[in-house]
Amino acid sequence: MNKISLEEKFSLFTDKWHPRIVAALNGQHVKLAKIEGEFVWHQHENEDELFLVIKGEFEMHYRDRIELIKEGELIVVPKGVEHKPVAKNECHILLFEPDTTVNTGNNTGTLTKEQLDWL
Repeated sequence: MNKISLEEKFSLFTDKWHPRIVAALNGQHVKLAKIEGEFVWHQHENEDELFLVIKGEFEMHYRDRIELIKEGELIVVPKGVEHKPVAKNECHILLFEPDTTVNTGNNTGTLTKEQLDWL
């Protein structure tokens, strides 16, 4: 029940596309990640995902359009929707999703992080 400084937590890591857990509630994880470049196309069959931009901006690519998500904005990707985050520059994001969510969904590979660290 202690407050969490997002700025402090973001200062603890530099790698990209590797979410870290900062809180948990009701079967959900609150995660922080730094992103830059292109992620992989993927979808989550059973989970919605919330992306909140803390610093910077990124594009959420869908097969039929691209949404620009700026600092202070969020987007929810519904379960079953194929998507790919793309950040031209480093972007800090907060993710809110079920604790069973694997970052690459149905597209496992080198960017898949099945076991996440707590900050």
